[in-house]
Amino acid sequence: MKNRFGASLLMTIAVVLFLLVTQVGESLSVEVANSADGKKSVPDTGISFETLLEEVLENNPELRFYEAEVLAAKGLRKTAGLWNNPEVSGSIGRKRVISSSDDGETSTAKGTASEIVVTQSLPWPGRIRLRKAIADQDIELAELGLEQFRGLLKARAKIAAYVLSAAQERAEATREVSEHFHALREVLTQRDQAGLTPLLETRVIEAIELNMQRKASQASLEAQAALFDLNQLRGAEPSSSFTLNQMNLSFLPIQIDKNELIKLAASNDYQVRLRAIELERQGYTVRLAKNERFPDITAGPAIEMERAGERERIIGAAISLPLPLWDRNQGNIATEKAHQIQAETSFDMAQRDAERRVIEAIATYETKLKEMANWRPDSIQHFKEAAELADRHYRLGAVPVSTYIELQSQYLDTIEGLQDTKKEALETAAQLELMTGADLSLIKTSLGEPE
Repeated sequence: MKNRFGASLLMTIAVVLFLLVTQVGESLSVEVANSADGKKSVPDTGISFETLLEEVLENNPELRFYEAEVLAAKGLRKTAGLWNNPEVSGSIGRKRVISSSDDGETSTAKGTASEIVVTQSLPWPGRIRLRKAIADQDIELAELGLEQFRGLLKARAKIAAYVLSAAQERAEATREVSEHFHALREVLTQRDQAGLTPLLETRVIEAIELNMQRKASQASLEAQAALFDLNQLRGAEPSSSFTLNQMNLSFLPIQIDKNELIKLAASNDYQVRLRAIELERQGYTVRLAKNERFPDITAGPAIEMERAGERERIIGAAISLPLPLWDRNQGNIATEKAHQIQAETSFDMAQRDAERRVIEAIATYETKLKEMANWRPDSIQHFKEAAELADRHYRLGAVPVSTYIELQSQYLDTIEGLQDTKKEALETAAQLELMTGADLSLIKTSLGEPE
């Protein structure tokens, strides 16, 4: 009876322990699944190009220099519209008056004499207005410099982002090829190399492996340099690391007529606009030099008081101006007119240079576009698969060493060639938009997985 009761008790305890273990296991499985699902629901996303561009335009340290230039020009504009401060001058002294009467008697009176004069320099009519106009042109030049730098900064950020993406892709491919040669070299050294040809092939593989390792290191350094450059543009520490979404660029043909682009560049190019403002400013400078032939007039009230026996007070006005007899500012007028001729020449040359540069940019972009039109969408993947296929078959002895080496080299050369062509097209498109001042919509950016 006792044995039967003890057996049933052990059976009950075993069942309870089994149920507890099962429940704990299920709860742990649910927690692990939930944690796994939680990891999947919060993917590690990279920085998009739009976010990166906002950081660059907001945090670039060099922007503050051009913004300060605008503030400095506005400060000079306030100064140009002000008159000179009035001047106060005076004198004081002792006065003695000796008078004689008809009967021959003399009398002496002593006292003080003082004078106070307040004068204001009055510029010749039109002079303040011309100075304000010149200061306004300086503000336009400073604002144009800020606008030009923002445009260049935007273009540099886009190019630097693509250079970083391309450098990382090239470094990964070079590292992959280097690992192929390293693995193959280890396999060949373990084989029994009978004969001269296998020995020479092994030496060739070893030499190429060393060269590929050097290229892989160089590609990694280029990727780091691109990261440093991008960090400098966005005002971050050079060693700051971030994940950038892969930039897949698509280039579209130019929709605007060539002559229309030339007209836009002749009026909207930054150098043309800069020379146009300088020419207008120089015109005001010549007019100011002619205005300065006439002197400023100094005028103001004067009070003279004397107290020597009798009290006298004289109230009047003081006026002074230099007589322009010898210096009529002819030298400055001739100098400013010569500068005006130089400004006109610079403006004409800027227009011609803008026309040349836009024609050259159009030709370059169309050439790169035709070159990219001959590419297959999966060109890099196609060569990658061919290189892997050659690697496998060379180990089986079905592919000669020359074909194997050529495919591996062409795989890397293809990546580099495609990236260089895209970079040149990207730079040319940015130049066209900067020169014409128009959104030509030549580049379509689609984002891939974070790199």
